[in-house]
Amino acid sequence: MKTIIVLGVVALIAVFIISQYNRLIRLNITVDEAWSQIEVQLKRRADLIPNLVETVKGYAAHEQSTFDAVVTARAKATTASSVADTAAADGMLTQALRGLLAVAEAYPDLKASANFLSLQEELSTTENKVSFARQFYNDNVRSLNTAVKTIPSSLFAGLAKVTEREFYEVENPQDRNVPNVKF
Repeated sequence: MKTIIVLGVVALIAVFIISQYNRLIRLNITVDEAWSQIEVQLKRRADLIPNLVETVKGYAAHEQSTFDAVVTARAKATTASSVADTAAADGMLTQALRGLLAVAEAYPDLKASANFLSLQEELSTTENKVSFARQFYNDNVRSLNTAVKTIPSSLFAGLAKVTEREFYEVENPQDRNVPNVKF
């Protein structure tokens, strides 16, 4: 009888350890997935930018410094690797896009262009998707970090090789809002 009780207790402990381990692994995978979604949306935005720049260039060829700032920011955004580097590059790109869209304000023909309006709408939609992806990522990082720091999950974090993850934080408070691209 004692053997059955001991085996039952050992089985319960094993199930508990396995469930905590699996929970941490699932949370870690969810954070990785959320990060991938941010990268997908940032790539989508980066792919839209050359078309937007070319469209605006046709109307405002003398605004070279603005175009250069956008191209430079886009290059940094596409090569960033860590969460902090990506957030910083994303903020720089958002500022450069604001400058580009401000240039477009001065050209009524450009604002009426169907191609420009279409690109503007795509950019606005993409900015919303980037915002949602950031929020999804940070929500999942919060869940993972909470599990890694609290008992009983914290006891198994080393075994699962799961550590705290960095939140996606925008450096510039102005970058916390979606750029206004109304014309």
